[in-house]
Amino acid sequence: MHEKTPPASGVVAPVGQAERIASVDVLRGVALLGILFINIEFFALPAAMYFNPSLSGGFTGINLYEWLFASTFFLNKMMAIFSMLFGAGIVLLYERFEARGVPLGGVYYRRVLWLLLFGLIHSYLIWYGDILVTYAICGLLLFLFRRKSARFLMILGIVTLLFGLLIQFGSGFQFKMLRSASEQVEVARAEGKAVASYQEAMAEAWSEIESMFKVTDEEIAAETEAYRGGYSENLAQRVPETIMMQTQALAFVMFWRVAGLMLLGMSLMKLRVFSAGRSMRFYVGMAVIGYAIGLPLTIFGTNSMIAHEFDIVHRFMIGNQLNGIGSVLVALGHAGVVLAICKSGTLSGLRRLLAGVGQMALTNYLMQSLICTAIFYGFGFGLFGRFERFELLGFVLAVWLLQLVLSRWWMNRFRFGPAEWAWRSVVYWHRQPMRIADSNRAAPSGS
Repeated sequence: MHEKTPPASGVVAPVGQAERIASVDVLRGVALLGILFINIEFFALPAAMYFNPSLSGGFTGINLYEWLFASTFFLNKMMAIFSMLFGAGIVLLYERFEARGVPLGGVYYRRVLWLLLFGLIHSYLIWYGDILVTYAICGLLLFLFRRKSARFLMILGIVTLLFGLLIQFGSGFQFKMLRSASEQVEVARAEGKAVASYQEAMAEAWSEIESMFKVTDEEIAAETEAYRGGYSENLAQRVPETIMMQTQALAFVMFWRVAGLMLLGMSLMKLRVFSAGRSMRFYVGMAVIGYAIGLPLTIFGTNSMIAHEFDIVHRFMIGNQLNGIGSVLVALGHAGVVLAICKSGTLSGLRRLLAGVGQMALTNYLMQSLICTAIFYGFGFGLFGRFERFELLGFVLAVWLLQLVLSRWWMNRFRFGPAEWAWRSVVYWHRQPMRIADSNRAAPSGS
């Protein structure tokens, strides 16, 4: 499953079919499809449901069970796998170019800068929840570590992840102090006592933070109306959300998590984990340990947030910590199961379908956004906010089926997905042969 044909020496060209690592494609396909299980709610429901799921989409009965299932097995787990595989891709590309004796820097930075541009277009013009910009920014920095040992990358990845969680814990502690000060000010005023200026400032700061995370019914209604409206209304709503995602969320949360996961992926690739180069016993152990530790942490973290009614202080100080660690371990458990299946050689038909999705992951990622915005936004069918959580699973299954079948059909005929073809053509400064028959006749492109 993990053998690959060595490329020609001194040639700079995109990866050919013979060079692909099947297990990586299968795992990437699983992650890409799994991401939609979570993203569908961001396409179809007001964003407030992320910080407080009880605000939209239904949160009792089957809707509650759907949310619990998604939170336990999908939320942050599929993104974790996808991010680790992006890091693994850095190592794969570096090793491939090293084998050819060709410098990678120019090609790599063109790849990442073009990905950044694609991400900016995607986030501002299609959907605010884009991850490509974050990948590109992290990728620009992590390329510097491509020659480091697996041990170094593993340690740095863990430290980076923990530092990101520490930032969130610190934010939660700050929120707690500000809320306490605000409560003291209210008591003092009720008793007619004087309030110091610093206490006033702390109370005002808490009021601003509370308004940021405590979304009103009016704000939910305004967001719903905007996304059910025309494209200009969609754009007006999306731009400030995108700016927030690419500034505050990126700096305080996403950068540290994605960078840490990418570093772990680089390490695991060097250790031959993602290439199915380890023993079956290794992958079974990886799955068992990942689930045995990760699932209890995730379940406890999720239930604690429900018990505290999604209180923002508790979320940042406790819930996010437990879920942040647990989600990485569950993701490794998922990866262990998939890689064990790849190692065993079973389910060959399903693996071929999933590999097709993984081979054109960029196309499928963008396709999910185009399909879902067309369904839920006003320039299409305008169904935003009209479905409960469990009802959205029908759309997820339909898109999964479409992408599984279409991706395999496409990759049987073409070298790349459409987005991958465009990306590689601009990176290598040459229009790449698209059809498999054409690529067999065409000479490799130069640098």
